[in-house]
Amino acid sequence: MYALLFVILLYLSDGAVDGMFHDFQALHQWYTWKTGLGKTYKDSYEEILRKSIFTANIRLIEEHNYRFHQDLETYTMSPNQFADLTPQEFSALYLSKLHSRLPAGVSQSHLSTAQLKDLPDQVDWRNMGAVTPVKDQGACGSCWAFSTTGAIEGQLKLQRHELTSLSEQQLVDCSWPEGNEGCGGGLMTQAFEHLIQYGSESEAAYPYKAMTSQCKYRKSDVVAMMLGYKKIKEGNETDLMEAVATVGPISVAINADMPGFMFYSHGVYSIKNCSPLYLDHAVLAIGYGILDGQPYWLVKNSWGEDWGMEGYILIAKNANNMCGIASMASYPIL
Repeated sequence: MYALLFVILLYLSDGAVDGMFHDFQALHQWYTWKTGLGKTYKDSYEEILRKSIFTANIRLIEEHNYRFHQDLETYTMSPNQFADLTPQEFSALYLSKLHSRLPAGVSQSHLSTAQLKDLPDQVDWRNMGAVTPVKDQGACGSCWAFSTTGAIEGQLKLQRHELTSLSEQQLVDCSWPEGNEGCGGGLMTQAFEHLIQYGSESEAAYPYKAMTSQCKYRKSDVVAMMLGYKKIKEGNETDLMEAVATVGPISVAINADMPGFMFYSHGVYSIKNCSPLYLDHAVLAIGYGILDGQPYWLVKNSWGEDWGMEGYILIAKNANNMCGIASMASYPIL
């Protein structure tokens, strides 16, 4: 508890709370937000801390949105379900370690064959029914499992005309031998390796619990098998564009350890100093397009529909591999 208090005091030391904590509008925002999400805390001490963090985050959001209205930012922010967390807490609870511990097994390289001029200007695989509803990973670093299932769900729809929600919990519980660590992090390629050997159960047969538990895999409940997977050339947005346009939803990883991503609301997410190498969150690229002259990647997240644009985000495209969107891209072969 003392360590948490120390981190929070450091976070609040920039004076963000000064002048706002007792402000009526800030208090109204706090109670409206807390009531709307049904937030409760274990004691008054915890609530005071959370209210202080919330107020600091509100100031951050308002300052950012002011810059947006001055045409200095390309996206807006809003207080979502994470508004009572510090960035450090958010990172620990919702982001993931994306480090490979095993050599690639049956992976292949994606070979670009289409001409850029022949690709469509806009793609959205939701329009083809190849994307399941937005899911919520909860306070578990299992984003890699959701990115994995999302890519396979897309291929099932496109190849077999069946949209089936697949089990992330199977991957969380059972893919440790391939190098994944449940809620502690993992990789989509390592999840693919597991599914090549065992196949994937449905969400209905093996439901999500947002925690690591004992493996309960049952071969009789398998609804999808994999033959292999392909990796897209690291950092190549043109190859990623071709894959998204011609293959379907693609598993990707990004650097999400930024307040702008944490509180993203609308617009094309573009941020300075977003590392294309330090990847800590796995998502699903389901399309691309242009908004107000800005090219974007259409990305499905796994933080529920209350985050972002009903669970989605637009990430700047052709912007020097923004946040590493093309640094770790892959897709399954069924």
